[in-house]
Amino acid sequence: MSGQVQGQIRGWCPGALRPMMSGDGLVLRIRPHAGRLLPEQVLALADLAETHGNGLIDLGSRAHLQLRGVTEAALPALHQALISLDLLDFSAEAEARRNILTTPLHRAGDETLTLVEGLEEALRDAPVLPAKFGFAVDTGAAAILGGASADLRIERAAQGLILRAEGMDRGEPVTQDTAIPRLIEVLHWFLAQGAATRMARLAARPPLNATELPMTGPALVPGRTAAGLCLALPFGQIGAAKLRALAVAPLRLTPWRSVIVEGITRAPVTGLIEDPHDPLLRVAACTGAPGCLSAEAPVRGLARSLAPLVPAGALLHVSGCGKGCAHPRPARLTLTARQGRFDLIEDGTASASPALRGLSPDDLPAILRGRLDPSL
Repeated sequence: MSGQVQGQIRGWCPGALRPMMSGDGLVLRIRPHAGRLLPEQVLALADLAETHGNGLIDLGSRAHLQLRGVTEAALPALHQALISLDLLDFSAEAEARRNILTTPLHRAGDETLTLVEGLEEALRDAPVLPAKFGFAVDTGAAAILGGASADLRIERAAQGLILRAEGMDRGEPVTQDTAIPRLIEVLHWFLAQGAATRMARLAARPPLNATELPMTGPALVPGRTAAGLCLALPFGQIGAAKLRALAVAPLRLTPWRSVIVEGITRAPVTGLIEDPHDPLLRVAACTGAPGCLSAEAPVRGLARSLAPLVPAGALLHVSGCGKGCAHPRPARLTLTARQGRFDLIEDGTASASPALRGLSPDDLPAILRGRLDPSL
């Protein structure tokens, strides 16, 4: 943790101890415990983003923060500050294992925070896991994280808690005391299967007595919730000044690139998304050029201009390259940058075969109108 940069390779999934070089400097990923930040942590992170980075903070699809524009020379001081904030693991390997998604709608007195703490402790001594292997503790009133990636899930069912593996509709009944030991047993079984990288890719069925369905609820949208006010970040990014303004209460981070400000009903700052019908929620866009070394064109300005054309229920993905980091799954329409122009993909990912190639940004509004509304 002395500032040595591990794994600065293009395409690396970054951490705080294993940053990734991008077009605007190093990117450091920070995983708050249980996806929650206290006001003093929020204020300190805003200061760190301005002092050691370019002042921009990204919120990722697994409810983590990323500081952008960090220099290698700043790493020792930044790491020391993160230690004091309880936001740094003891090793890059431990950081990678602690890939836990926590429901942002946990309630006072429920099992969620206890389970997350127990899982974090158990994972400290776990074997090395495949990249991106992750967990979800989805134990609010109902499970809402089904659309987010996770290999093993602890969820709410009608009669208590269940442990469910990705790719299975049902889970095995567990209790607060047995959930973590049982999860670790299934994790060791998974590792014994060989070279599989994710639970859903296994040919064998995980050894679970899977009898119970999770109680599911809708994905979180901006607006008032039982926990506080949910505010979405346009394209998942916020500046340090706006982040600092949110430090009026603890923040809960969500996989929908939004935050819940606990206990409030009015936004403390403008420029974030409070309306669940805002057109920007229908567009996904990565950092793009010049901030990302892989991107072949700027994308966020284009995505913002095209957002009003996307009807409710549809999603437009504007990707700087074929990796599709902002939205790895298929979208109704995807625009993938290729040497400054764009390929159009229908009902596919950023790397799928395009229906149209080499489109100029100026041509895109008319093309999208025709594809999204055939009556025009």
